[in-house]
Amino acid sequence: MSTQPTNGAPAGLDPQLLTQLSQVAQTLTPAHLAWLGGYFTGLSGGLGGQAFPEGGATGNSDNVLSIIYGSQTGHCRSVAEELNEAALEAGIATDLISLGKFKEKNLKKLKYICLIVSTQGEGAPPDDALNIVEYLASNKAPKLKDFNYSILALGDSSYQFYCKTGRDFDARLEELGGTRVMDRVELDVDFDDGAEAWIPKAVEAMKAIIPKGGAPAVAPAVGFGGAAPASSAHYSRKKPLKTPLLTCQKITGNDSEKDIRHIEISLEDSGLTYEPGDSLGVWFKNDEELVTDLLALLQIDAESIIHVSDDPRSVHDALVEVYELTLLHPSFVTDYAELANSDELRKFSAETESLNAYIEDRQIIDVVRQNPAKIDPQDFIGLLRKLTPRLYSIASSQAEVEEEVHLTLGVVEYDAHGHYHLGGASGYLGHRLNEGEEVSVYVESNDNFRLPQDPNTPIIMVGPGTGIAPFRAFVQERAATEASGENWLFFGNPHFTEDFLYQIEWQDFLESGALSRIDLAFSRDQENKIYVQHRIAERSAELWDWIQRGAHIYICGDEGRMAHDVHLALLDVVQSNGGFNEEEAEQFLVQLRKDGRYQKDVY
Repeated sequence: MSTQPTNGAPAGLDPQLLTQLSQVAQTLTPAHLAWLGGYFTGLSGGLGGQAFPEGGATGNSDNVLSIIYGSQTGHCRSVAEELNEAALEAGIATDLISLGKFKEKNLKKLKYICLIVSTQGEGAPPDDALNIVEYLASNKAPKLKDFNYSILALGDSSYQFYCKTGRDFDARLEELGGTRVMDRVELDVDFDDGAEAWIPKAVEAMKAIIPKGGAPAVAPAVGFGGAAPASSAHYSRKKPLKTPLLTCQKITGNDSEKDIRHIEISLEDSGLTYEPGDSLGVWFKNDEELVTDLLALLQIDAESIIHVSDDPRSVHDALVEVYELTLLHPSFVTDYAELANSDELRKFSAETESLNAYIEDRQIIDVVRQNPAKIDPQDFIGLLRKLTPRLYSIASSQAEVEEEVHLTLGVVEYDAHGHYHLGGASGYLGHRLNEGEEVSVYVESNDNFRLPQDPNTPIIMVGPGTGIAPFRAFVQERAATEASGENWLFFGNPHFTEDFLYQIEWQDFLESGALSRIDLAFSRDQENKIYVQHRIAERSAELWDWIQRGAHIYICGDEGRMAHDVHLALLDVVQSNGGFNEEEAEQFLVQLRKDGRYQKDVY
């Protein structure tokens, strides 16, 4: 590619500017150049930097591939961005769109669509898909003439309603008249290999039916509500930053029942950036002692060679670095029962409820300990999922800590079935990784958990335990930027003296005014257990006043119990103070979620 100014430049263009543009172009990929082409085309059309108001990248949906994603944690967004780049390199005009910003009325205008969507827990759609899910289920949903689509569904097979959101979209789009270009593909938590295989197939299938014409470009599509993805120094799930662990400090007392660590990781000279509300993806290695014990039980030589995606590796190294060993999933139990010829395991596998109860407090090694067998190493590897990075809510604001990122991490450790158990990533970060050693990380953007754009808006934060993490980032950010909005925190843990995380910091924030008020619930400091939902009930009238003044509500922490109980407490706040019945109160909170005023980061 030539980087010299050409004689075809329009009159009046500064030659020095053209030289600078050519130098910049030399550093860009074809996909980046295509994006800039579309961006500047939009500028030339007088759109003020917001290109292509209708029809995507070319202004004509007849030859544009709309790549639409609905994502709670960012995984679907990452896959969508990879698909987008692959489509551009194949010469396809694209429009990359988040369901959270998608305008439902434009659905009928689309002709070529790849939808990538996740399912949360027991069948729930991601927050950014709530509006489109409701729209498609209503009588307002349009007939989809000339609507050609392909769906990639992400989920977790540990749950009963695996990939339900993707399945529901598929069924409804077909019912409305859409044409399925490819069969729906469903991928589990270790989705990388599957997504990598799906992307070229999707590109090829769409390229075969999209009419030629229009320059390949991608840009913000105002009419559809899309947004070009922002990269952060090119680090990603597949290409993480390797950087030193600076600090691993226990922040619970010696007599606490919890081992909670404050983690600090260097970002020095990396260019990696993040926003309050984002998560940090952490790649980890399994405990070598765990691997040694497992191989001994299976009578496998640690130096036996197995193949990982056709690459030969010792089984020992593969189990340390490639495969998941601590999170037990149902299919492992079912498949291992056959390899080990275990009638006991077959009995557990026969019924979903008993299988879920069996795996609740077990790791893979527990299954093997209780049902030892001599297994071929390649056969055993075939039962395992690949390691996936763990996502942790970031506990710092770069406006405060600059070239660092902080985490608040609870080490998973417990005794069960006669043995001590340690979590995979939490054990690695909290116990095995030494300060100064490198860890592989990347930032996972979370647009579903953001501070209000208006710094004057009050916020209500509910974060017991390690759920406090993003709210430390929120308050740091608001203090550093001198935001005037009030900040109210609800925090809970077992004991005041042992478990008040970041106590001195919160006291300093209260004294400075950065934190307007804090309500504490230390559940075991009195005879009757008190949790954050009880404090919410006690502050019902004041909370309703904040909500009426436009406050945004945030919840972070355990999804199974805490988030559910807090939701019920908020329902009571709305019902008792707003004069609503139960159904109306629920609809009120649903509307707050749709408006971005009720956001959850739960796990």
